Amino acid sequence: MIDLRSDTITKPTSEMLEAMMNAKVGDDVFGDDPTVNALQDKISKLFGMEDALYCPSGTMTNQIAMRIHTRPQDEVICHKHSHVYLYEGGGMMYNSMLSPKLLDGDRGRITADQVAASINPDDIHFPNSKLVVLENTMNKGGGAIYDLEEIKKIKEVCESNKLRLHLDGARFFNALVETGESAGDYGDCFDSISICFSKGLGAPVGSVLLGSTDQIKEAKRVRKVFGGGMRQAGYLAAACIHALDHHIDRLKEDHERARKIGESLIELSFIQEVYPVDTNIVIGKLEDGKSEKWFLEELEKRGIHAVGFGKGLVRFVTHLDFTDDQLNQFCEAIKKIS
Repeated sequence: MIDLRSDTITKPTSEMLEAMMNAKVGDDVFGDDPTVNALQDKISKLFGMEDALYCPSGTMTNQIAMRIHTRPQDEVICHKHSHVYLYEGGGMMYNSMLSPKLLDGDRGRITADQVAASINPDDIHFPNSKLVVLENTMNKGGGAIYDLEEIKKIKEVCESNKLRLHLDGARFFNALVETGESAGDYGDCFDSISICFSKGLGAPVGSVLLGSTDQIKEAKRVRKVFGGGMRQAGYLAAACIHALDHHIDRLKEDHERARKIGESLIELSFIQEVYPVDTNIVIGKLEDGKSEKWFLEELEKRGIHAVGFGKGLVRFVTHLDFTDDQLNQFCEAIKKIS
């Protein structure tokens, strides 16, 4: 099967497995796993932030961030299609008793003017606007990339109104290889950042939360109560270090293959639109009368896995296990669907 459901389905490369097997480990809950500590030090220096915390998943790092930046009855401002709202099981409400304020925006991206207009007045009838969450790249927007200058404007709005700013950077390095910007540029803008290693970077498990020393100290307490304290986690952290050292630049290959998928899709008579392909996510919109269920079944008959992404939408995600040969097979196979 050609599996394009997500970039989370990758397997560790042989070199990554070797790094994992050779990792020096300890008990991370006690803070003495040397490989976890090395990862946290490496990523925090890369972003120019004070500290980092290794966790099992990006959902956990996002949920921890929302917990440490807020208190019950506060409000989180985010796009209506953001991962923290749609795909984390209602976690902001369940874990932290927060109220979401959902904004619209171009391919999942919100603006500084929108944020400013959405901040609640100091009135007991409203929750306290406390945190803004941005997602870069934007999954539901087809891998859309935020403009750094707009993020800086959002940061100014947050500072002026005493709001915190968090980045869900699940596929952040996909954005960086396209823009050529530095991780440090973003470290200057955000109070906290979540980075996922088990997507395009190809590690099997893990995300990190970046923030200040005090924030990460509090985050460790929240990670513990969320059940995220791992022991000899260095075996997994070693994969993340390997990914940082070897798998960032190659993300450009995923993007190029994604663009070719987009070009092939738009040639099909039943595809009404393909979202702009900025990174490694391709979203095709079907013509009226064709359902995503039908298209997914036709793809599966031809050995291709994808996912439905809403009414009439199908998503494809390229990754390091998707080769040029598979790309050619894909392009030839979909020509036979009508």
